[in-house]
Amino acid sequence: MLPEMFENRMKILLGKEWESFLQAMEQPPFRGLRWNPLKCSFDTLHRTLDFPLCPTPFSPLSYEIPAHMERIGLHPLHHAGAFYVQEPSASSAVTVLDPKPGDRVLDVCAAPGGKSTQIGACLQGEGILWSNEVVKSRANILLSNVERMGIRNSVISSCHPDILGQKLAGFFDKVLVDAPCSGEGMFHRDPKAIADWSVEHVQACSVRQFEILHSVSHTVREGGILVYSTCTFSPEENEQVVEHFLREHSEFELEDCEVSFGRPSATLPKTRRIFPMDGGDGHFVARMKRVKPNPNFPSHYPYDACEGNQQKAILELLSHIFKIIPNGSIVKKKDCFYILPSGLPDLDGLGIIRAGILAAEEKTNRLEPTHQLFASAAFENCKQVLNLPLDSKEIRRFLLGEELELQNDVQGFLTVAVEGIPLGFGKASKKRLKNRYPKGLRNHTL
Repeated sequence: MLPEMFENRMKILLGKEWESFLQAMEQPPFRGLRWNPLKCSFDTLHRTLDFPLCPTPFSPLSYEIPAHMERIGLHPLHHAGAFYVQEPSASSAVTVLDPKPGDRVLDVCAAPGGKSTQIGACLQGEGILWSNEVVKSRANILLSNVERMGIRNSVISSCHPDILGQKLAGFFDKVLVDAPCSGEGMFHRDPKAIADWSVEHVQACSVRQFEILHSVSHTVREGGILVYSTCTFSPEENEQVVEHFLREHSEFELEDCEVSFGRPSATLPKTRRIFPMDGGDGHFVARMKRVKPNPNFPSHYPYDACEGNQQKAILELLSHIFKIIPNGSIVKKKDCFYILPSGLPDLDGLGIIRAGILAAEEKTNRLEPTHQLFASAAFENCKQVLNLPLDSKEIRRFLLGEELELQNDVQGFLTVAVEGIPLGFGKASKKRLKNRYPKGLRNHTL
Protein backbone atom coordinates (compact mmCIF):
# COMPACT_ATOMS: atom_id res chain seq x y z
CA MET A 1 0.00 0.00 0.00
CA LEU A 2 1.30 3.43 -0.92
CA PRO A 3 1.89 5.98 1.89
CA GLU A 4 -1.07 8.34 2.27
CA MET A 5 1.10 11.45 2.13
CA PHE A 6 2.74 10.18 -1.07
CA GLU A 7 -0.69 9.63 -2.63
CA ASN A 8 -1.78 13.15 -1.70
CA ARG A 9 1.35 14.64 -3.26
CA MET A 10 1.00 12.58 -6.45
CA LYS A 11 -2.66 13.60 -6.87
CA ILE A 12 -1.52 17.23 -6.92
CA LEU A 13 1.34 16.44 -9.33
CA LEU A 14 -0.68 14.30 -11.75
CA GLY A 15 -4.16 15.78 -11.55
CA LYS A 16 -6.45 13.90 -13.97
CA GLU A 17 -3.79 11.24 -14.60
CA TRP A 18 -3.79 10.02 -10.98
CA GLU A 19 -6.10 7.07 -11.79
CA SER A 20 -3.94 6.09 -14.78
CA PHE A 21 -0.90 6.16 -12.49
CA LEU A 22 -2.62 3.85 -9.97
CA GLN A 23 -3.63 1.42 -12.70
CA ALA A 24 -0.08 1.33 -14.05
CA MET A 25 1.28 0.70 -10.54
CA GLU A 26 -0.94 -2.38 -10.26
CA GLN A 27 0.69 -3.97 -13.31
CA PRO A 28 3.84 -6.14 -13.03
CA PRO A 29 7.10 -4.15 -12.92
CA PHE A 30 8.84 -3.46 -16.21
CA ARG A 31 11.71 -5.82 -16.99
CA GLY A 32 14.46 -5.38 -19.50
CA LEU A 33 17.98 -6.11 -20.64
CA ARG A 34 20.56 -3.98 -22.38
CA TRP A 35 22.61 -5.51 -25.18
CA ASN A 36 26.37 -5.08 -24.81
CA PRO A 37 27.95 -4.59 -28.26
CA LEU A 38 31.44 -4.76 -26.70
CA LYS A 39 30.98 -8.51 -26.18
CA CYS A 40 28.73 -9.76 -28.97
CA SER A 41 26.81 -8.82 -32.10
CA PHE A 42 23.08 -8.24 -31.98
CA ASP A 43 22.62 -11.21 -34.34
CA THR A 44 24.35 -13.48 -31.81
CA LEU A 45 22.18 -12.22 -28.96
CA HIS A 46 19.00 -12.52 -31.05
CA ARG A 47 19.91 -16.03 -32.21
CA THR A 48 20.88 -17.46 -28.84
CA LEU A 49 18.23 -16.08 -26.46
CA ASP A 50 15.05 -18.14 -26.35
CA PHE A 51 12.69 -15.17 -26.31
CA PRO A 52 12.06 -12.34 -28.79
CA LEU A 53 13.94 -9.06 -28.37
CA CYS A 54 11.35 -6.27 -28.38
CA PRO A 55 12.99 -2.81 -28.37
CA THR A 56 12.11 -0.14 -25.82
CA PRO A 57 12.01 3.60 -26.62
CA PHE A 58 14.60 4.53 -23.98
CA SER A 59 17.81 3.38 -25.66
CA PRO A 60 18.76 1.62 -28.91
CA LEU A 61 20.48 -0.99 -26.71
CA SER A 62 17.47 -1.68 -24.45
CA TYR A 63 14.98 -4.54 -24.87
CA GLU A 64 12.08 -6.00 -22.91
CA ILE A 65 12.32 -9.26 -20.95
CA PRO A 66 9.11 -11.35 -21.04
CA ALA A 67 7.36 -11.78 -17.70
CA HIS A 68 7.82 -15.57 -17.74
CA MET A 69 11.64 -15.40 -17.90
CA GLU A 70 13.14 -16.22 -14.50
CA ARG A 71 16.69 -16.41 -13.11
CA ILE A 72 18.13 -14.73 -16.18
CA GLY A 73 21.17 -13.72 -14.13
CA LEU A 74 22.27 -17.38 -14.26
CA HIS A 75 22.20 -17.43 -18.06
CA PRO A 76 25.62 -18.14 -19.63
CA LEU A 77 25.33 -15.07 -21.85
CA HIS A 78 24.76 -12.94 -18.76
CA HIS A 79 27.93 -14.39 -17.22
CA ALA A 80 29.74 -13.59 -20.48
CA GLY A 81 28.62 -9.93 -20.38
CA ALA A 82 26.52 -10.13 -23.54
CA PHE A 83 23.76 -8.24 -21.76
CA TYR A 84 22.99 -6.35 -18.56
CA VAL A 85 19.65 -6.78 -16.78
CA GLN A 86 18.18 -3.29 -16.39
CA GLU A 87 14.69 -1.82 -16.03
CA PRO A 88 14.11 -0.24 -19.46
CA SER A 89 13.63 3.42 -18.49
CA ALA A 90 16.83 3.32 -16.40
CA SER A 91 18.72 3.58 -19.70
CA SER A 92 17.15 6.98 -20.44
CA ALA A 93 19.74 9.14 -18.65
CA VAL A 94 22.70 7.82 -20.70
CA THR A 95 20.69 8.28 -23.90
CA VAL A 96 20.30 11.96 -22.96
CA LEU A 97 24.01 12.18 -22.00
CA ASP A 98 24.86 10.81 -25.47
CA PRO A 99 28.47 9.67 -24.91
CA LYS A 100 30.55 9.22 -28.07
CA PRO A 101 33.76 7.26 -28.74
CA GLY A 102 36.72 9.26 -27.46
CA ASP A 103 34.78 11.19 -24.78
CA ARG A 104 36.04 11.44 -21.21
CA VAL A 105 32.97 10.58 -19.11
CA LEU A 106 32.38 10.65 -15.35
CA ASP A 107 29.57 8.65 -13.73
CA VAL A 108 29.50 10.07 -10.22
CA CYS A 109 27.10 7.76 -8.33
CA ALA A 110 27.76 4.68 -10.40
CA ALA A 111 26.95 1.51 -8.41
CA PRO A 112 25.82 -1.09 -9.24
CA GLY A 113 26.94 -0.20 -12.76
CA GLY A 114 23.95 -0.18 -15.10
CA LYS A 115 24.52 3.31 -16.44
CA SER A 116 28.33 3.02 -16.36
CA THR A 117 28.32 -0.14 -18.44
CA GLN A 118 25.89 1.52 -20.87
CA ILE A 119 28.35 4.44 -21.19
CA GLY A 120 31.19 1.95 -21.72
CA ALA A 121 29.28 0.34 -24.59
CA CYS A 122 28.73 3.76 -26.20
CA LEU A 123 32.44 4.66 -25.94
CA GLN A 124 33.38 1.50 -27.88
CA GLY A 125 36.74 1.25 -26.10
CA GLU A 126 37.81 4.82 -26.91
CA GLY A 127 38.18 7.65 -24.40
CA ILE A 128 37.85 7.18 -20.63
CA LEU A 129 34.98 5.98 -18.46
CA TRP A 130 35.44 7.08 -14.84
CA SER A 131 32.94 5.36 -12.53
CA ASN A 132 32.76 6.51 -8.92
CA GLU A 133 30.89 5.12 -5.91
CA VAL A 134 31.44 6.60 -2.47
CA VAL A 135 30.35 3.42 -0.60
CA LYS A 136 33.30 1.01 -0.85
CA SER A 137 31.29 -2.22 -0.73
CA ARG A 138 29.06 -0.99 -3.57
CA ALA A 139 32.12 0.15 -5.51
CA ASN A 140 33.34 -3.46 -5.55
CA ILE A 141 30.03 -4.57 -7.06
CA LEU A 142 30.46 -1.83 -9.65
CA LEU A 143 33.94 -3.14 -10.46
CA SER A 144 32.60 -6.67 -10.95
CA ASN A 145 29.98 -5.49 -13.44
CA VAL A 146 32.45 -3.33 -15.38
CA GLU A 147 34.77 -6.34 -15.63
CA ARG A 148 31.96 -8.67 -16.75
CA MET A 149 30.94 -6.29 -19.53
CA GLY A 150 34.48 -6.25 -20.93
CA ILE A 151 35.17 -2.51 -20.53
CA ARG A 152 38.88 -1.84 -20.94
CA ASN A 153 39.08 1.97 -20.77
CA SER A 154 37.69 2.40 -17.25
CA VAL A 155 38.67 3.81 -13.89
CA ILE A 156 36.79 2.73 -10.75
CA SER A 157 37.05 4.95 -7.68
CA SER A 158 35.50 5.27 -4.24
CA CYS A 159 35.76 8.95 -3.49
CA HIS A 160 33.66 11.82 -2.14
CA PRO A 161 32.28 14.08 -4.92
CA ASP A 162 34.02 17.10 -3.34
CA ILE A 163 37.41 15.49 -3.99
CA LEU A 164 36.49 14.63 -7.57
CA GLY A 165 35.55 18.26 -8.12
CA GLN A 166 38.83 19.50 -6.69
CA LYS A 167 41.27 17.08 -8.33
CA LEU A 168 39.57 16.52 -11.70
CA ALA A 169 38.43 20.07 -12.47
CA GLY A 170 37.88 20.64 -16.17
CA PHE A 171 38.78 17.08 -17.17
CA PHE A 172 35.50 15.60 -18.43
CA ASP A 173 33.52 16.09 -21.61
CA LYS A 174 30.39 14.60 -20.07
CA VAL A 175 29.30 13.98 -16.48
CA LEU A 176 26.35 11.97 -15.20
CA VAL A 177 24.88 12.51 -11.74
CA ASP A 178 22.31 9.75 -11.25
CA ALA A 179 21.69 10.97 -7.73
CA PRO A 180 20.73 8.94 -4.65
CA CYS A 181 17.04 9.72 -4.13
CA SER A 182 13.89 8.79 -2.21
CA GLY A 183 13.27 6.03 -4.75
CA GLU A 184 9.61 6.66 -5.51
CA GLY A 185 10.15 5.14 -8.94
CA MET A 186 11.13 1.91 -7.18
CA PHE A 187 7.74 1.56 -5.42
CA HIS A 188 6.62 -0.56 -8.35
CA ARG A 189 9.08 -3.33 -7.44
CA ASP A 190 10.55 -2.70 -3.98
CA PRO A 191 8.42 -2.77 -0.79
CA LYS A 192 11.41 -1.52 1.21
CA ALA A 193 11.43 1.70 -0.81
CA ILE A 194 7.82 2.26 0.27
CA ALA A 195 8.61 1.50 3.92
CA ASP A 196 11.57 3.92 3.93
CA TRP A 197 9.69 6.81 2.32
CA SER A 198 8.83 10.04 4.14
CA VAL A 199 8.53 13.72 3.28
CA GLU A 200 11.56 14.33 5.51
CA HIS A 201 13.55 11.81 3.48
CA VAL A 202 12.55 13.56 0.26
CA GLN A 203 13.75 16.89 1.64
CA ALA A 204 17.02 15.43 2.91
CA CYS A 205 17.67 13.84 -0.48
CA SER A 206 17.15 17.16 -2.28
CA VAL A 207 19.83 18.82 -0.12
CA ARG A 208 22.32 16.03 -0.80
CA GLN A 209 21.52 16.00 -4.53
CA PHE A 210 22.29 19.70 -4.89
CA GLU A 211 25.56 19.27 -2.99
CA ILE A 212 26.66 16.46 -5.33
CA LEU A 213 25.76 18.49 -8.42
CA HIS A 214 27.61 21.51 -7.06
CA SER A 215 30.74 19.48 -6.25
CA VAL A 216 31.13 17.71 -9.57
CA SER A 217 30.10 20.63 -11.77
CA HIS A 218 33.74 21.78 -11.56
CA THR A 219 34.84 18.65 -13.46
CA VAL A 220 33.00 19.68 -16.66
CA ARG A 221 35.07 21.38 -19.37
CA GLU A 222 33.80 24.37 -21.32
CA GLY A 223 31.20 23.12 -23.79
CA GLY A 224 30.81 19.90 -21.79
CA ILE A 225 27.53 18.30 -20.72
CA LEU A 226 26.20 17.65 -17.21
CA VAL A 227 23.19 15.31 -16.93
CA TYR A 228 21.20 15.05 -13.71
CA SER A 229 18.79 12.15 -13.19
CA THR A 230 16.78 10.45 -10.45
CA CYS A 231 14.36 7.55 -10.14
CA THR A 232 11.83 9.54 -8.14
CA PHE A 233 8.78 11.71 -8.85
CA SER A 234 9.04 14.49 -6.25
CA PRO A 235 9.55 18.03 -7.62
CA GLU A 236 11.81 18.80 -4.63
CA GLU A 237 14.34 16.23 -5.91
CA ASN A 238 13.89 16.95 -9.59
CA GLU A 239 12.92 20.35 -11.01
CA GLN A 240 13.68 22.24 -7.81
CA VAL A 241 17.21 20.82 -7.57
CA VAL A 242 17.89 21.79 -11.20
CA GLU A 243 16.45 25.29 -10.69
CA HIS A 244 18.54 25.78 -7.52
CA PHE A 245 21.68 24.60 -9.31
CA LEU A 246 21.15 26.92 -12.29
CA ARG A 247 20.59 29.91 -10.01
CA GLU A 248 23.92 29.21 -8.30
CA HIS A 249 25.84 28.26 -11.46
CA SER A 250 25.49 30.78 -14.26
CA GLU A 251 28.18 28.91 -16.17
CA PHE A 252 25.58 26.25 -17.04
CA GLU A 253 22.49 26.46 -19.23
CA LEU A 254 19.60 24.02 -19.43
CA GLU A 255 19.34 22.24 -22.77
CA ASP A 256 16.45 20.32 -24.27
CA CYS A 257 16.83 16.56 -23.78
CA GLU A 258 15.78 16.07 -27.44
CA VAL A 259 14.19 12.66 -26.88
CA SER A 260 10.69 11.36 -27.61
CA PHE A 261 10.22 9.01 -24.65
CA GLY A 262 8.40 10.07 -21.49
CA ARG A 263 7.02 13.61 -21.34
CA PRO A 264 8.29 17.14 -20.79
CA SER A 265 8.10 18.45 -17.24
CA ALA A 266 5.24 20.88 -16.64
CA THR A 267 7.54 23.43 -14.97
CA LEU A 268 10.81 22.78 -16.84
CA PRO A 269 9.73 21.59 -20.29
CA LYS A 270 13.31 21.03 -21.48
CA THR A 271 13.66 18.26 -18.88
CA ARG A 272 12.03 14.85 -19.16
CA ARG A 273 9.83 12.83 -16.82
CA ILE A 274 8.92 9.14 -17.11
CA PHE A 275 5.93 7.74 -15.22
CA PRO A 276 4.75 4.10 -15.15
CA MET A 277 2.04 4.94 -17.71
CA ASP A 278 4.90 6.02 -20.04
CA GLY A 279 6.39 2.51 -20.06
CA GLY A 280 8.98 2.79 -17.29
CA ASP A 281 9.11 2.56 -13.52
CA GLY A 282 9.90 6.25 -13.06
CA HIS A 283 12.73 8.63 -13.97
CA PHE A 284 13.60 12.30 -14.32
CA VAL A 285 16.38 13.61 -16.61
CA ALA A 286 17.84 17.09 -17.12
CA ARG A 287 20.68 18.06 -19.49
CA MET A 288 22.87 21.10 -18.86
CA LYS A 289 25.76 22.55 -20.85
CA ARG A 290 28.75 24.47 -19.50
CA VAL A 291 28.86 27.68 -21.53
CA LYS A 292 31.68 29.49 -19.74
CA PRO A 293 35.43 28.70 -19.59
CA ASN A 294 36.88 26.24 -17.11
CA PRO A 295 40.60 27.05 -16.92
CA ASN A 296 41.43 24.10 -14.66
CA PHE A 297 42.85 20.79 -15.82
CA PRO A 298 44.52 18.05 -13.75
CA SER A 299 48.09 16.96 -14.28
CA HIS A 300 48.68 13.87 -16.39
CA TYR A 301 49.26 10.39 -15.05
CA PRO A 302 52.96 9.47 -14.88
CA TYR A 303 53.02 6.32 -17.01
CA ASP A 304 55.94 4.30 -15.65
CA ALA A 305 56.12 1.38 -18.05
CA CYS A 306 57.70 -1.77 -16.67
CA GLU A 307 61.11 -2.57 -18.13
CA GLY A 308 63.72 -5.29 -18.40
CA ASN A 309 62.82 -8.78 -17.17
CA GLN A 310 59.41 -7.65 -15.93
CA GLN A 311 58.46 -6.33 -19.35
CA LYS A 312 59.81 -9.46 -21.03
CA ALA A 313 57.75 -11.70 -18.72
CA ILE A 314 54.42 -9.90 -19.18
CA LEU A 315 54.85 -9.58 -22.95
CA GLU A 316 55.69 -13.28 -23.17
CA LEU A 317 52.51 -14.15 -21.24
CA LEU A 318 50.32 -11.87 -23.37
CA SER A 319 51.91 -13.22 -26.57
CA HIS A 320 51.01 -16.75 -25.48
CA ILE A 321 47.35 -15.78 -25.03
CA PHE A 322 46.74 -13.24 -27.83
CA LYS A 323 47.55 -12.92 -31.51
CA ILE A 324 48.01 -9.17 -31.04
CA ILE A 325 48.91 -7.72 -27.63
CA PRO A 326 46.09 -5.43 -26.41
CA ASN A 327 46.60 -1.69 -26.73
CA GLY A 328 47.60 0.33 -23.68
CA SER A 329 50.51 1.11 -21.42
CA ILE A 330 51.64 -1.84 -19.30
CA VAL A 331 52.59 -0.77 -15.77
CA LYS A 332 53.36 -2.72 -12.62
CA LYS A 333 52.10 -1.81 -9.14
CA LYS A 334 53.27 -4.11 -6.34
CA ASP A 335 52.67 -7.66 -7.64
CA CYS A 336 50.14 -6.68 -10.33
CA PHE A 337 50.45 -5.77 -14.00
CA TYR A 338 47.90 -3.38 -15.49
CA ILE A 339 47.08 -2.29 -19.04
CA LEU A 340 46.09 1.37 -18.77
CA PRO A 341 44.20 3.49 -21.28
CA SER A 342 45.92 6.60 -22.58
CA GLY A 343 45.07 10.11 -21.40
CA LEU A 344 44.60 9.38 -17.69
CA PRO A 345 44.95 12.20 -15.16
CA ASP A 346 47.04 11.88 -12.02
CA LEU A 347 45.23 9.25 -9.91
CA ASP A 348 46.78 10.10 -6.55
CA GLY A 349 44.34 10.71 -3.69
CA LEU A 350 41.24 9.69 -5.64
CA GLY A 351 40.42 6.38 -3.96
CA ILE A 352 41.26 4.30 -7.02
CA ILE A 353 40.06 0.71 -6.88
CA ARG A 354 41.03 -0.21 -10.43
CA ALA A 355 42.37 1.60 -13.45
CA GLY A 356 42.40 -0.11 -16.83
CA ILE A 357 42.74 -3.90 -17.00
CA LEU A 358 44.29 -5.99 -14.25
CA ALA A 359 46.16 -8.25 -16.66
CA ALA A 360 48.27 -10.52 -14.46
CA GLU A 361 49.48 -11.17 -10.94
CA GLU A 362 52.97 -12.17 -9.93
CA LYS A 363 53.08 -15.54 -8.19
CA THR A 364 56.09 -17.57 -7.06
CA ASN A 365 58.29 -17.98 -10.15
CA ARG A 366 55.41 -17.28 -12.57
CA LEU A 367 52.79 -14.84 -13.83
CA GLU A 368 49.11 -15.76 -13.56
CA PRO A 369 46.67 -14.02 -15.95
CA THR A 370 43.41 -12.69 -14.53
CA HIS A 371 39.75 -13.30 -15.27
CA GLN A 372 39.39 -9.64 -16.34
CA LEU A 373 42.04 -10.06 -19.03
CA PHE A 374 39.95 -12.77 -20.71
CA ALA A 375 36.58 -11.13 -20.05
CA SER A 376 37.77 -8.04 -21.93
CA ALA A 377 39.35 -10.00 -24.79
CA ALA A 378 38.19 -10.08 -28.40
CA PHE A 379 37.32 -13.65 -29.41
CA GLU A 380 39.14 -13.38 -32.74
CA ASN A 381 42.33 -12.23 -31.00
CA CYS A 382 42.62 -15.26 -28.69
CA LYS A 383 45.11 -17.94 -29.75
CA GLN A 384 43.72 -20.97 -27.90
CA VAL A 385 39.95 -21.10 -27.48
CA LEU A 386 37.43 -23.62 -26.19
CA ASN A 387 34.23 -22.33 -27.82
CA LEU A 388 31.19 -24.03 -26.32
CA PRO A 389 27.58 -24.03 -27.54
CA LEU A 390 25.00 -22.43 -25.27
CA ASP A 391 23.17 -25.68 -24.54
CA SER A 392 26.26 -27.78 -23.76
CA LYS A 393 26.80 -29.55 -20.46
CA GLU A 394 30.37 -28.27 -20.49
CA ILE A 395 29.36 -24.62 -20.27
CA ARG A 396 27.18 -25.36 -17.25
CA ARG A 397 29.99 -27.32 -15.63
CA PHE A 398 32.43 -24.49 -16.28
CA LEU A 399 30.10 -22.02 -14.55
CA LEU A 400 29.98 -24.39 -11.57
CA GLY A 401 33.77 -24.23 -11.33
CA GLU A 402 34.41 -27.83 -12.42
CA GLU A 403 37.31 -29.16 -14.48
CA LEU A 404 36.58 -30.02 -18.11
CA GLU A 405 37.80 -32.77 -20.39
CA LEU A 406 39.44 -31.63 -23.64
CA GLN A 407 39.46 -33.36 -27.02
CA ASN A 408 42.91 -32.07 -27.93
CA ASP A 409 46.11 -32.18 -25.91
CA VAL A 410 46.67 -28.41 -25.80
CA GLN A 411 48.87 -26.84 -23.17
CA GLY A 412 48.72 -23.57 -21.27
CA PHE A 413 46.08 -20.93 -20.80
CA LEU A 414 42.90 -21.38 -22.78
CA THR A 415 40.09 -18.88 -23.40
CA VAL A 416 36.68 -20.38 -22.64
CA ALA A 417 33.90 -18.88 -24.76
CA VAL A 418 30.18 -19.41 -25.20
CA GLU A 419 28.85 -18.90 -28.72
CA GLY A 420 32.01 -16.96 -29.59
CA ILE A 421 31.82 -14.68 -26.53
CA PRO A 422 34.80 -14.89 -24.12
CA LEU A 423 33.56 -16.04 -20.72
CA GLY A 424 36.69 -16.84 -18.73
CA PHE A 425 39.73 -19.10 -18.88
CA GLY A 426 41.40 -22.22 -17.62
CA LYS A 427 44.77 -23.91 -17.77
CA ALA A 428 45.06 -26.93 -20.05
CA SER A 429 47.27 -29.97 -19.42
CA LYS A 430 46.95 -33.64 -20.38
CA LYS A 431 43.51 -33.13 -21.98
CA ARG A 432 42.13 -31.54 -18.81
CA LEU A 433 41.19 -27.92 -18.25
CA LYS A 434 41.71 -26.63 -14.73
CA ASN A 435 38.95 -24.07 -14.13
CA ARG A 436 39.93 -20.47 -13.33
CA TYR A 437 36.40 -19.02 -13.24
CA PRO A 438 36.25 -16.86 -10.05
CA LYS A 439 34.49 -18.55 -7.14
CA GLY A 440 32.37 -15.50 -6.38
CA LEU A 441 30.87 -15.54 -9.89
CA ARG A 442 30.03 -19.23 -10.16
CA ASN A 443 26.56 -20.71 -10.38
CA HIS A 444 25.67 -23.03 -7.51
CA THR A 445 23.29 -25.39 -9.32
CA LEU A 446 22.80 -26.72 -12.84
